Amino acid sequence: MASAYNLNSTFKLNSGYEIPRLGFGVYQTPPEGTEAACLEAFKVGYRHIDSAAAYRNESGVGDALRRKRALSL
Repeated sequence: MASAYNLNSTFKLNSGYEIPRLGFGVYQTPPEGTEAACLEAFKVGYRHIDSAAAYRNESGVGDALRRKRALSL
């Protein structure tokens, strides 16, 4: 039986670095709500935000990262 993933599960890259297996996706999140959504995700333990320039909300992701760093969430 396969084990379940959780927010602390990681995946080892060929470089040797590890990244979180589970990410918070912001696809179709309105640009005006992206920062708040990401901040809430950080509060519950997410460390990986799945984003893309095509979503056109990457500015909110960046704002959330800067705010997280300033607030130490």
